[in-house]
Amino acid sequence: MAQKQIIQTEKAPKAIGPYTVANRFGELIFTAGQLGLDPATNELVAGGVEAETRQALTNLKHVLEAAGSSLDHVLKTTVFLRDMADFARMNAVYGEFFPKNPPARSTVQVAALPKGGAVEIEVVACLAS
Repeated sequence: MAQKQIIQTEKAPKAIGPYTVANRFGELIFTAGQLGLDPATNELVAGGVEAETRQALTNLKHVLEAAGSSLDHVLKTTVFLRDMADFARMNAVYGEFFPKNPPARSTVQVAALPKGGAVEIEVVACLAS
C-alpha cells in the first residue's frame, strides 16, 4: 500500500505555515501553492506579476525535481490571481514553462494572497517515467 512521502528541498522557499511544500502518494505529487518568493530571502521577488509567476514556476520546478518529477509531468495546475486583469501577463510567462502539451488549468481571482503576492500556483504531477 502506498504511503504519503513528504517532499522537501532547499531550492524552494520553506513553508510559511503548518504545511509541507509537497506530498508524494504513489505515482502522484501534490504541491502546496507557490508564491513568487525568493528561496534565499523568503520575500517576494520584485517586478510584478510576471516576475512572481516566473519565480513561482521555478520554485515548483525545484519541488517537482526533488520529488522525482518535472514540469513535463504536470497534470493539473491551479493559478490564484489577486487581480484577473493580470491574466494576460501571467499567461505569457506561464506559456514559457509549458510550451508543448500544457496541463489542465484553472485560474481564479482571490481577495488576497499571503505576503501580498500577485500570483500563487499549485500543481498535481506524476512521477517521471
